[in-house]
Amino acid sequence: MRYFLARNAALKWIETPSVYHIEKDDLYALGSDSFEFLNNCATVTGCDAESASSGAEFIDYCLKEKILTKDKVSVKRPPLIKSPDPSLRYLELQITNKCNLKCRHCFIGARNIITLPQPLPSREGKSRASPIKAGKIINKSPIPSRERVRVWGAKGEELSVNQIKGILKEFEEMQGLRVLITGGEPLIHRRFEEINKLLPEFFVRKVLFTNGLLLNKKALKKLNVDEIQISLDGLKDAHDSLRGKGTFKLAIEAAKRAIDSGFEVSIATMVHTKNLDDFDEMERLFKDMGIKDWTVDVPCITGRLVDNPEFHLSPEQGGKYMRYSLGNGPHAGTPGFACGLHLMAVMADGKVSKCTFYSASSVGRIEEGLRKCWQKIKPVTLDKLKCDCKHIESCRGGCRYRAGLLGDPFGKDLYKCNFYDYNLNNS
Repeated sequence: MRYFLARNAALKWIETPSVYHIEKDDLYALGSDSFEFLNNCATVTGCDAESASSGAEFIDYCLKEKILTKDKVSVKRPPLIKSPDPSLRYLELQITNKCNLKCRHCFIGARNIITLPQPLPSREGKSRASPIKAGKIINKSPIPSRERVRVWGAKGEELSVNQIKGILKEFEEMQGLRVLITGGEPLIHRRFEEINKLLPEFFVRKVLFTNGLLLNKKALKKLNVDEIQISLDGLKDAHDSLRGKGTFKLAIEAAKRAIDSGFEVSIATMVHTKNLDDFDEMERLFKDMGIKDWTVDVPCITGRLVDNPEFHLSPEQGGKYMRYSLGNGPHAGTPGFACGLHLMAVMADGKVSKCTFYSASSVGRIEEGLRKCWQKIKPVTLDKLKCDCKHIESCRGGCRYRAGLLGDPFGKDLYKCNFYDYNLNNS
């Protein structure tokens, strides 16, 4: 009996040799013998049971998990090159900063400068963040017309198709797991159709971040992604107050349409003053819909949100609502390190940063290559943070950018502190 590595399974040589099931979004750590066996199964000739030192039990498990198949698989797989340590597993790829909405909380609406946390100097000293610079505020969101999409964006920057192809190729070679395709609104990239045709070439999970307004049946039928994340910031009145009249109806219809079309759908919700009474009903709605993940967070007071104080929440108000999150979110962490250990972002202007919030504090440009830019980002260990509670390993210090906005990039993210305080007091 011959066995073949399944089409949706990809070997990843990260810190621990692993196999990643792209469709299921599951990562399995492997021993060296199992890794070698599956690597042999990834060839066009496959492998047989006699070559598996792990035995029949391992093969049965792989068949059950759809890592192996008995059907012949003939695909060109990427090279297995040992990843850097830490590995770059999640890539935010902002293909355009243009958008068909002008949301009142959008961080792209203005340039903000917060220093990226770096290891503390050996002598004692207080860390300081650079001053926030807010740009011109843009009014509330319109709905795009059926015939024509209105596009907003300061400079209308976009990555080219060739740039995107090169980025994905290097990310794959660096053993990346998941690319988060963002904007702006990525679907309005003027060459999105060409970009979409490229995606099946790469053995990474593709997640599209969208406001959902352009996800009609025709678009969904052609879309080559594994998951769609749609922003829903409350029920009708709350969502529309932030994103524009009528946008909730279009977004919820898009989410249901995507699920009906066979896509895994996740939801992202930002907590604000207008949606605080909506969460219990949203939780029931999303569970009934069968969404994969629900990420609930408090937006950083940056970008356009700076000039919309009616949506601002204090840490005491906003932190407790993070408990509504379901699933694992778009990127995971590692014990002992602060958030974003395996994450990097490429912006529409070609700059590379720790995440999209740090776009004004770039570490380089894509012309230098992802690997070189990744090596410039220094991991932040938990022992460098000024956090002193027992939840530090599960919290991982919260959001470092938000901590910087609160005054100290090595200080506490008080929103996350209040999340844990609420759970502790109400358990």
